[in-house]
Amino acid sequence: MKFRRGRGSMQISGSPQVESCIRCNSPGLGHHLFLSGPPGAGKTMLAERLPWLLPPLDRQDSLEVTAVHSVAGILPPGEPLVGRPPYCAPHHSATMQSLVGGGAGIPRPGAVSLAHRGVLFLDEAAEFSGKVLDALRQPLEAGHVVIARAAGVVRLPARFLMVLAANPCPCGRHTLHGAGCECPAAVIRRYQARLSGPLLDRVDLRVEVEPVTRSDLLGQGGRGETTATVAARVREARERAAARLADTPWRLNSEVPGHELRTRWPAGPGALAGAERDMERGLLTARGLDRVLRVAWTVADLRGHDRPDALDVAVALELRTGIARGAAMDTGVQR
Repeated sequence: MKFRRGRGSMQISGSPQVESCIRCNSPGLGHHLFLSGPPGAGKTMLAERLPWLLPPLDRQDSLEVTAVHSVAGILPPGEPLVGRPPYCAPHHSATMQSLVGGGAGIPRPGAVSLAHRGVLFLDEAAEFSGKVLDALRQPLEAGHVVIARAAGVVRLPARFLMVLAANPCPCGRHTLHGAGCECPAAVIRRYQARLSGPLLDRVDLRVEVEPVTRSDLLGQGGRGETTATVAARVREARERAAARLADTPWRLNSEVPGHELRTRWPAGPGALAGAERDMERGLLTARGLDRVLRVAWTVADLRGHDRPDALDVAVALELRTGIARGAAMDTGVQR
């Protein structure tokens, strides 16, 4: 299992949709992300930058993370408190016990708890066991995991940002024009179906990662941004959400129940028309609508809006469904 507490400031380059997802994830810890694209497109690099876009852990979170790491025996010597959000990337051969927790005798924390208040990155997600992936559904909703053994029951924290990354087909070239993908259609469907519908329904942001072009990679002064630049931009958005959620049990947009968002903090007039149409077409479930609302609030905070308007919701819908809505993340103009 690959475990570390993030990397330093590096450049982030990619398509507008990818950059939008990175910005959207920073202020809204818990907006789970699915990156699909060919090998070498930068999926792993993007996931490894996310911990450095998150702010340092406050004292309460630091105590929780330190306690879990201490129990697991991975607390670094000379570091009494963990100060940065953790980053945990288990190999795709991981067992259910190593991912969720458990083992013989006293249950030990799994990857979902080691990534508490940080990032859990599942690279090559389609190669994981289906039962192992579906075991994530309960902690994704509850923010904790309960492990029952004959010796007793243990409740461990597991509120993390999940990032899935997968190739579009076994050879990885399905989405590349002229790349010579020879995978039969039935094989591609079976490969993509390894990620179950109930698991993907808990994912807020789904993005097709395109390979970085030569001009973006080698050109001087391209559109790529450093993690420090992106982190500075989203700091105000986090503060705006914290001010709105003061005196409530929640701290982040991703933690607010859908009922509260619809009644206590309603979106602007007519803002949900597109989401309602998607529900009628079967593109959104009730859970999906709640998650779109949470992402829309994060988008509104990023753009300085008092509440989400139709364009903010369109951005959230595009990031969830992958269907172009003509909404630009930064400027609000059509692209």
